[in-house]
Amino acid sequence: MRKLPALVLVCLLAACGQSTAPEPAKTAAAPAPKPEPIKPTTDGHFSPQINAADFAGYDKRLSSDEFEGRKPGTIGERMTTTYLIDQFKSMGLKPGNGDSYLQAVPAVETTLLDGAKVALDVSEGGKVETYTYRNDLIVGTLQNVPDVAITDADLVFAGYGIVAPEYHWNDYAGLDVKGKIVIVLVNDPGHADPALFKGKNMTYYGRWTYKYEEAARQGAAGCLIVHETGAAGYPWEVVVNSWSGPQFSLVPEASTPPRLAVAGWLTGDAAKRLFAAAGADLDTLEKAAATPGFVPVPLKATASIAFHNQIRNMQTDNVLALVPGSTRKDEVIVYSAHWDHFGRDPTLNGDQIYNGAVDNGTGLSALLEIADAFAHQNPPPQRSILFLAPTMEEAGLLGSQYYTLHPVFPLTKTVADINMDELIPMGRTRDMEIIGFGQSQMDQYLADALKPAGRTISPDAEPENGFFYRSDQLNFARRGVPVLYAQVGFDKLNGGVAAGRAAYDDFTAHRYHKPADNYDPNWDLSGVIEDVRALYAVGKRLADESTFPQWLPGSQFGAIREASMQAAEKH
Repeated sequence: MRKLPALVLVCLLAACGQSTAPEPAKTAAAPAPKPEPIKPTTDGHFSPQINAADFAGYDKRLSSDEFEGRKPGTIGERMTTTYLIDQFKSMGLKPGNGDSYLQAVPAVETTLLDGAKVALDVSEGGKVETYTYRNDLIVGTLQNVPDVAITDADLVFAGYGIVAPEYHWNDYAGLDVKGKIVIVLVNDPGHADPALFKGKNMTYYGRWTYKYEEAARQGAAGCLIVHETGAAGYPWEVVVNSWSGPQFSLVPEASTPPRLAVAGWLTGDAAKRLFAAAGADLDTLEKAAATPGFVPVPLKATASIAFHNQIRNMQTDNVLALVPGSTRKDEVIVYSAHWDHFGRDPTLNGDQIYNGAVDNGTGLSALLEIADAFAHQNPPPQRSILFLAPTMEEAGLLGSQYYTLHPVFPLTKTVADINMDELIPMGRTRDMEIIGFGQSQMDQYLADALKPAGRTISPDAEPENGFFYRSDQLNFARRGVPVLYAQVGFDKLNGGVAAGRAAYDDFTAHRYHKPADNYDPNWDLSGVIEDVRALYAVGKRLADESTFPQWLPGSQFGAIREASMQAAEKH
């Protein structure tokens, strides 16, 4: 989960008595030294200090072909969780879930059968146009059922598919969509009109997860999202890679919201053809959808689709390890980094393994490095430190969702979550970029940790793409826990922002969510190691404080924290 590089430095942090973030250095930096060759250490010979050799050793092992892409429910999962537990044990960390290092996550795996035969048939005026799987659409079910069939369902364009009372917005106003298929746009209205919602900053209403949830609450039989690379923040290939294999979901609980029979995506071109066949113009309707008071538009067409699934009930596991606090053991700082990736795809020619060396071998390596540092810290941290490696992040943040629904430590006693996901090795930078910048005092904690090295924080350069909603810290934030999700900055010591952007663009184009995301012994890990040390410093400070970081005024999560804290005090 990633973003394009930051082109601006930090804005004013205004809240709760916190100082502003440090200004960027005005003097020109000397050229970055060439990194020394990194020789990964051998298992069992790691140092408690955060260093590049150990980091490389962890990543090389976790992203090796032997782990088969770390897919949940496979031998790759067993090898990954066993390896992580062995490392935590060797460091002296305690089990993080009672007497176990594992937290069982009951799940369902749904695999589409004969995808090549799946098609959406759209009928209008006696004519039928067919939209094929992968080329025109990606589709599946969220109901964990073997057979799905929808026949001659009415199609409705429901704008962005959003019901947001605080923004006086309801795309379903006066509309009965029971048994119908709704077609909606990706992102939220602020993407089209900066005066709406939070403007450039995408809200959770713009995420596909929300749109499917809302369509199901409205009673729709299906929901198809129109994909646009700019508005989505990722190309169609990412949609295909993420959705065309087995899909995971949590086992429904009493509080589980309704789920759609059909959920999927249409390419922009396919959507334009469909709307034209139904006597409508997608471009015109897109503009109307970003207008307050938009009224949903029934399309003069019906759609039919049928497909079959293989259903498998399964158990996958979160990995949890603990450094107990010395004086306030009941209060905890969480470090998180998901362990899962996409596994093996036997249909591919050549390399079939999604090794996930950067996504998220780097996050896991950082988790292990920080864990070892805390385990050997003297004096030990006053608060407890929980190291959480969630499962099924790539399936929709499901492992962290399960943990926050079933936390080991009460969330009111959880000081903060520091999440690490996809730390691209590109050498030393002058900054770290905060995804979800301006939400909480955690921004200032990182600014303070970077200041001794003359480094600064940068805000998310593309908040309209909603990267904050695409990694595991979101589930903590949605339940009121302040979070920090920081990634490598792009103002490189050697080459500046242009070089940083080029390095990121190269990763995104050639390796992100592809089998080519492999460990590279030529990585320059100097910048990543500086970042990991800064994240360790943030947790170290939090662990020895008695106060809790706060959400900033205007954050959508502040009221949740306040309400949960008040409820805890009453009990």
